[in-house]
Formats: sequence, C-alpha cells, structure tokens
Amino acid sequence: MRLLMVGDVVGRVGRRMLAAELTRLRASAAPDLVVVNGENAAGGNGITHEILDEILAQGVQVVTSGNHIFDKREVLTFLDEVPQLLRPLNLPPGTPGHGYVVTAAGGVPAAVINLAGRAFMPVQYDDPFRAVDAVLASLPEEVRVVVVDFHAETTSEKVAMGWYLDGRVSVVAGTHTHVQTADARILPGGTAYLTDLGMTGPAFSVIGVRTELVLQKLTTQLPVRFETAGGPGVFSGLLVDINPADGRAYHIERLLRWEEAAGGDQEGHGWEHA
Repeated sequence: MRLLMVGDVVGRVGRRMLAAELTRLRASAAPDLVVVNGENAAGGNGITHEILDEILAQGVQVVTSGNHIFDKREVLTFLDEVPQLLRPLNLPPGTPGHGYVVTAAGGVPAAVINLAGRAFMPVQYDDPFRAVDAVLASLPEEVRVVVVDFHAETTSEKVAMGWYLDGRVSVVAGTHTHVQTADARILPGGTAYLTDLGMTGPAFSVIGVRTELVLQKLTTQLPVRFETAGGPGVFSGLLVDINPADGRAYHIERLLRWEEAAGGDQEGHGWEHA
C-alpha cells in the first residue's frame, strides 16, 4: 500500500496547494492512504468544521494536528464526533477528541497516531513514549500498518522517537517546524522516517507568516500581530510504500514542490525528489 503524508497546511494558500497537488498525485502516484496535518489550515491557526469538510472532501482519510488544534473554539463542538480529525494523543485524560484512529487504506486496516513532543512546546504534554506504547499494545493483531505524526519542536526528540518506534510502526514523520528536512530514510527495523514533513503554504513567508511582520517583531521586540502570507505556494510531503503483510516500509520519497513564481515550474519541474 502507498501512503501520502502532507506537511502542515497553512491558510488559504496552503489549502489551494493541497487541492492542486492532491489532484496531481492521485493521477501520478495513486496513494491508498492520505494523511494531512491541518492544524494551521484556518488562517494559520486552528481548523474550522468548514475547512475540515473541504479537506476531507478531497479524499483525505485522516487530518492530524498539534498545539494549535484548539485555537478555533468551535473545534470543541465537533472534535469528539469526527474521528478523522486527530489531536495529540498525549494530552491529559478527559481532553476532547481522539489521539489515533484506525481506518481503511486500499482494503488494509491502518492506524494513524498523532503525538506531540515536550521539548520547547507551548503546551505541557504527557509522555509521548508511554502514550504511544499504550496504543500499540491495544491495537488488534490485524492492524500492521501504523503511521505516526510526531508534532515536535526539536530534531533530537523526533529522531529519538523514530529509533524508539523502529520496527514497531510503519512510518514516523515529524511536523510543526514548517521546514522540510532532508533525512528521509528507512530505519533498520523497517520504519520509514523523516524529521519534518515541512509546510504546505505560502512560499514567500517566514514559516507561513508575512515576512515583514516577523522581521518587525524580531528587529524591534515590540508586539506585532502576525498574519498569514499570500502569494505563491509550496507543497511538502512524503510518499511511502508499505508491505501490508508486515507493516514494514520498503520505499520512501520526499516531495517538495514550489509554484512557478516561487522558483518552480507549473509543468512539473518544480518537484524535488529524494
């Protein structure tokens, strides 16, 4: 089976890029399972029901999130009822929503788990290592394909999680920093790993925010209201081929596409493969 994971979708530009590239990739790569991090999809902070429906209507099976999941208060009215939208698993007991889901991917059961790191994060999360252990122990034996979105700040914590889960899950991909890393690989136990998927959003920005506003903040240290940037976009993602019989990954491909105005080529030469 083939998995497509898409890095943090930011604002209107990110949603436009997601729609365009999903159409392209469905024709060229035919993924069985599409997992998208959507916690910044609504104006750069949070997600609304309308935007969630828009993303799911494009054939996305699971939308993951992170520390911005509760930025739009309306999410509390539907988070429990939409298992396809995940919040970090390792939040305190009683937090609304779901930290993982088991879905069908080309006739194969697949679990998607959403974890959050603890180093330098604005939320005090519980131990992600113990949290994921508990879920893995509870999964039915027939669920051999397991995908983990690890929403974390530091590369070291993400790399550590990759090694911790090597041979126990199919994929560990990091999110949150909005900058794609170049370390896509398959670990010795058969787990595909990438430290960060990167961002699907405004290419001419500082991780999705209008550049001039970030520079104003950094050079003056005065309060500045951040706004999501417009302009050309970038699409960041990952393709992984997984053996459904044992859940081991056997091929990994990092995807990065810039729109023409951002240095890419609309006809396809804007792709960077690794």
